[in-house]
Amino acid sequence: MRILVLGHRGMLGCDIVDRLSLDHDVVGKDIDEFDITVPEECIRVVAEIQPEVVVNAAAYTDVDGCETKRETCFSVNADGVKFVALACRDKHIKIVHFSTDYVFNGTKETPYKENDECDPINVYGKSKLEGERCLQNLSNNFIIIRTAWLYGKNGKNFVNTIVGKAKEEATLRVVHDQMGSPTYTVDLATAVHVLINGDHRGLFHVTNRGRCTWYEFALKILEYANITDVRVDPITTDEFPRAASRPRYSVLSSKKFSEQVNRTMRFWQFALKDYINRIT
Repeated sequence: MRILVLGHRGMLGCDIVDRLSLDHDVVGKDIDEFDITVPEECIRVVAEIQPEVVVNAAAYTDVDGCETKRETCFSVNADGVKFVALACRDKHIKIVHFSTDYVFNGTKETPYKENDECDPINVYGKSKLEGERCLQNLSNNFIIIRTAWLYGKNGKNFVNTIVGKAKEEATLRVVHDQMGSPTYTVDLATAVHVLINGDHRGLFHVTNRGRCTWYEFALKILEYANITDVRVDPITTDEFPRAASRPRYSVLSSKKFSEQVNRTMRFWQFALKDYINRIT
């Protein structure tokens, strides 16, 4: 199967290419090769590659930056998805697209399901929800994957930040009142592979299993990296102001994914240990 991966050099995109290339003909395109915000460019790339599946891993992911760059954020995360959908629609090409836990407001106390009401509290979440809706309105041949708290080898992420700061600072201050599910991009790429090969369609929540706060996540990172001389102090969200509001609870239920593909994701602790072993 020929698969086009948009954003193939990003943190998620590179792992998707690595996984899908094992048994598919994969072609990658990135920001220097086409502009997802220009409809003619999307049409050109799709016509040039002639894929059976397009995996859209291109996104504007600077959550705080989105608050001041709203137009750019929506241009990539909403309009770009619309243009990709239009380029694929008449050719009946399947689209795999990624969304976020930030489409929810974080007031729930149990894991969010696919049909729970969306109510994003920041511009990034609003742009990703609009992208979901564009794809749902323009295609009936899609997979939308909501995921969360991504980390991987080829991009800026929380794990690398904690390890880096621990080498320079004796004390770290980490938020303890936001809860989610850390997700390793290698594991997410495997889930994408399973969904594509199984010819699945629809909306799925996919994260590593389990949940934790950023504070608990940081403690595990230091433990697995064998960093013992750094103290981590828990702080509240209010003590660490950011431009964009974050949901306090954004754990996603992957039950639908597990039931449909008959497999479960790894617990986040096992995935994290694997990643730490690879980078240290």
